[in-house]
Amino acid sequence: MIDTTHIMGIGMTSQRTRDRLKQRLQDQGITNMTVLDTIARMPRHLFVDEALASRAYEDSALPIGHGQTISQPYIVARMTEAVLRDGVPEKVLEVGTGSGYQAAILARLVKTVYTVERIEALHERARKVFRKLEMRNVYPKLSDGTWGWESKGPFDAIVVTAAPEEVPEPLFEQLADGGRLVIPVGGQYGAQYLRLYTRHSDEFEEEVIDQVKFVPLVSG
Repeated sequence: MIDTTHIMGIGMTSQRTRDRLKQRLQDQGITNMTVLDTIARMPRHLFVDEALASRAYEDSALPIGHGQTISQPYIVARMTEAVLRDGVPEKVLEVGTGSGYQAAILARLVKTVYTVERIEALHERARKVFRKLEMRNVYPKLSDGTWGWESKGPFDAIVVTAAPEEVPEPLFEQLADGGRLVIPVGGQYGAQYLRLYTRHSDEFEEEVIDQVKFVPLVSG
């Protein structure tokens, strides 16, 4: 595993700064120490524009262009905890690569991550960051996320980083038996809730995790 503490730009991203973020997430109720340690080690400044690098370790969403954002670290931690709750999945699909930050966190924790993004500029930028971090277990694809990635399924877990008004049916179909789907659901201007669906054969157990605010999941 690459030592990310020596990635270019460490001057503005001291370990003390990262540890403060870790403590803040603990204070907000994140309990999985593996998730917390992974977030503390991840060079989040590489996933944002250089002009925003000094804010990279704030617990806030930041713009990444094209009307998209890098998710708030608390939300990334919350979603990742949900994925790992009942054991570590081997194969995970992420819908909405965006900056690549969520996929990178997952890639430090699971065997294989597939991630899809519909905006080409974001897809290409995330690929470059994955290469810089030597993440060879992340497979990005330029594609409409509402389709999932059928040829690589079924997946032990699916994480969606944009909010549809209803869960796209292909995502349910591509979830393995016993698999977990973590997804924000709700309209752009109404209430959105982070939901966890667990598949039991042809039935899906549903749990509401938190109220959230994500950019909308766009098709086409």
